[in-house]
Amino acid sequence: MNIGQVLEQLRGDFPGITIPKIRFLEDKGLIKPERTPAGYRKFSSDDVDRLRYVLRMQRDHYLPLKVIGEHLDAIDRGLEPPPIEGVVPTVPQVALAADGMPSPASFARTSDVRLSRMELLKIAEVSDELLTQLEQFGLIAPRTGTRHYDTDALVVAQTARELADFGFEPRHLRAFKTAADREVGLVEQVVAPLERGRDAGARGRAADAVSEIAALSVRLHATLVKTGLRRR
Repeated sequence: MNIGQVLEQLRGDFPGITIPKIRFLEDKGLIKPERTPAGYRKFSSDDVDRLRYVLRMQRDHYLPLKVIGEHLDAIDRGLEPPPIEGVVPTVPQVALAADGMPSPASFARTSDVRLSRMELLKIAEVSDELLTQLEQFGLIAPRTGTRHYDTDALVVAQTARELADFGFEPRHLRAFKTAADREVGLVEQVVAPLERGRDAGARGRAADAVSEIAALSVRLHATLVKTGLRRR
């Protein structure tokens, strides 16, 4: 298979997979497709299974690539990889809609997960320097009144690390934070009249509206970006 055919096989289970991501995993030595005399990659079914394993360990268990590489090395030598439980803490997945967009439930969900700085660095597979820069630009902060981080901080850190593979630095990501702050302000402006309601259910209706509007706003934003890129 060529890399495009591999992408199509994986996309059903891993909607976020891209050709640069596959090439990145190859650069890390986690997969080793054959090369034709002309230099084109040729993937076997074993290569695809290996990719599935790597992507599943990242998505479901938040394992760093180094640990996944150790698992694959054990498998290559005919050994059983170490048990997943206890390797690193796991956190709940964000609820996503069928099309891969965040659902209203994902905005309404609250989590009691608390990660130390060391745990965040390990699970997100980011350097202390990158995390410090993300904090300096207001993209990540510990939970109010604590020194612990939540799952949102984990998602931001992981995303920033993946964007860094394409040359994005934390200072570039400040633009995303500024845009998000503007959207938050607009949502709060729309919902404010609901919160001022006098009946007992006013706050609940306002909270539901925030979740619905937030999900719609992300869908609109993502679709506009996708449409804009198609016009390039």
